[in-house]
Amino acid sequence: MPKIKTNRAAAKRFKITGSGKIKFNKSNSSHILTKKTTKRKRSLRLAQVLDATNVKAVKRMLPNG
Repeated sequence: MPKIKTNRAAAKRFKITGSGKIKFNKSNSSHILTKKTTKRKRSLRLAQVLDATNVKAVKRMLPNG
């Protein structure tokens, strides 16, 4: 039986916390920042916990995580 490969794109975007939740950073924070409000940019800095509807799909992409 071959080893299960990790989806490398997903591995760069998601981290699994100690309690098993999946953490990710929001998008839209790298360029064209002048038109975005300060409040919006500040909220983009914070990492988020993945919603339960997407957990199954992400865990399948990160079998060794």
